[in-house]
Amino acid sequence: MIIRDVMTRDPICVTENTSVTEAKQIMTTKKINKLPVLNSSKKLVGIITKNDIAKVSPSEATTLDMYEISSLLAKLTCGKFMTKNVITIEETDIIEDAAKIMADKGIGCLPVVKDDVVIGIVTESDLFDLFVAMFARDGGVRANFQQTDKPGQLAKIFNEIAEMKGNIISVITRESKETGKRRVTIKATGITLEQMREILVKTESEIIDLRMV
Repeated sequence: MIIRDVMTRDPICVTENTSVTEAKQIMTTKKINKLPVLNSSKKLVGIITKNDIAKVSPSEATTLDMYEISSLLAKLTCGKFMTKNVITIEETDIIEDAAKIMADKGIGCLPVVKDDVVIGIVTESDLFDLFVAMFARDGGVRANFQQTDKPGQLAKIFNEIAEMKGNIISVITRESKETGKRRVTIKATGITLEQMREILVKTESEIIDLRMV
């Protein structure tokens, strides 16, 4: 799956001169936590988050009254407190790359750019929603198992499921802690728990968890 399929298009942006107060109000009204920051040429120059705003806002222990706080924040601009050198991604990149970048860099979003213009944004919430759509929405038999990591092993299971008129609706694999093994999770419909168990035993797969979801 590529970025354009999951990104939020035409995200709300602010400029370097937008006040922190206005940015905070936008985030609250639109229920978002991050805003790309553009310069006068509409080019991306940074990103500002709720955490950035919280760092520059007076604490609850301040002796300033509400008028003084509002006046202070109105003088502070996004350009002064934004995160610069923003990591971006393109709409034709794959979603796995976005997830890896966010995990490795410890960031919660990636602006999507085309010719230096922001055309979208992909966030950790988008990735979570995608995960839910792929693995949690539809019911069926869910099998989590481990098998030898060599060519053709997974194909045997797919063929057996097809033979029993089952339909695979999602599958994911990852490395196992055991050398030479691979962890697999399959969700399928049209077959029973016992049929799936029979398939896994027949293909010499080590069953870790098997249930209806």
